[in-house]
Amino acid sequence: MNLFENTLKLNGFPIAEAKEKLAKIKQISNENFGNYIFKSRNEIVAYHLQNNPFYKKLIGNIDVSNWEKIPVMTKRHLQCPLEERLSNSFKKDAVYINKTSGSSGTPFIFAKDKFCHALTWAEIIDRFGALGINFNHSLQARFYGIPLDFKGFYKERIKDFFSHRYRFPVFDLSEEKMEIILKSFRRRKFDYINGYTSSIVFFAKFLRDKNIILNKICPTLKYCIVTSEMLFDDDKKLMEEVFGVPVINEYGASELDLIAFTNNENEFVVNSETLLVEILDENDMAVPLGNSGRIVITSLYNKAHPMIRYDIGDIGVLSSASTDKKPILEKLIGRTNDMAKLPSGKTIPGLTFYYVTKSIMSNDGNVKEFIIEQTELDTFKIQYVADKALSQQEKNAVQKSVFEYLEKDLKLIFERTTVLKRSKSGKLKQFVSLVEK
Repeated sequence: MNLFENTLKLNGFPIAEAKEKLAKIKQISNENFGNYIFKSRNEIVAYHLQNNPFYKKLIGNIDVSNWEKIPVMTKRHLQCPLEERLSNSFKKDAVYINKTSGSSGTPFIFAKDKFCHALTWAEIIDRFGALGINFNHSLQARFYGIPLDFKGFYKERIKDFFSHRYRFPVFDLSEEKMEIILKSFRRRKFDYINGYTSSIVFFAKFLRDKNIILNKICPTLKYCIVTSEMLFDDDKKLMEEVFGVPVINEYGASELDLIAFTNNENEFVVNSETLLVEILDENDMAVPLGNSGRIVITSLYNKAHPMIRYDIGDIGVLSSASTDKKPILEKLIGRTNDMAKLPSGKTIPGLTFYYVTKSIMSNDGNVKEFIIEQTELDTFKIQYVADKALSQQEKNAVQKSVFEYLEKDLKLIFERTTVLKRSKSGKLKQFVSLVEK
């Protein structure tokens, strides 16, 4: 029974038509794909200029025939009532509405027309399907947050049932909860793991300490798919070792679509079928392939709400091997608002600081997870969960590494805790600067 897709159809999302459209897009040749992107991006701009007063006001008198002159949209542009942003022919009760997670610090409500949202699911079904994962019968072990209010809680549980997934809420990562999760893997025939990177890494460290290889006790397990948070190479290696299956990275945004997904060749392939992904510099100009910049995305099919040259708030690099049809995301560096400004005036991605520190603190497996807060220009607080407190020698090693790779005379404050603060959705923000830029 095609339960998952029938549920989408019953809720008004034309999934069959969306899958047919996606199949036609995928058949476009490499040579003609650039023309497809050019035509699609111009058509969505023309549509919103004609049908969306909000977007027409944003554009003003700009000549849209020059793509790089089209203004980049930010989350702050979208922090006004949704009614003011909907296209003329769409009403709130006839579109898909949701809210961003707010992990960027700038949450907003967004809308998609129902065909656009169905295309999102068609894209996800296609990428997962390439791995042999079928949402109608492949059982998912889901490491996610869940609303704690009665209505929200049971709404998610119902969605889990129809999506063939068993959820492990990530707000409690105690030893007792890890044991319960482990028992579930012994009893249930999970096909794949899916969820927040930090929580799944935490579970992997628990298994490592127990000398357990997960697919030995759950032989049906085929993949681990992580999402919503940074995936570091050493964490990927650890998970693949203790789970005994490949780790797949998923990068997406609820207001857009699935943005990039690891394929069977271990390439982080960008969704070029329904999105146009650009890497721009501080002047909103495209950078050469292989260079880092702001990730700016256009939704090619959302007619209900303009998402055109939308700055998602992340920094990344497109590989020099990218083509129009197959862009490859070589690096996903972090968020633009997670930058650390140092006393020397140098500015670095905050995850650079996190990564340097991580390389030292994770050596012996004592530290389970940690976050870093920049509290002053020269001061960083490291909150960590560990079996035992870091020794002075270990703290000195972290400080030496920071001095060597970043800048001398930075102050580090270490604070051991039993649990790290997560967002309402269950995500862990690995670095945050509390210093005004």
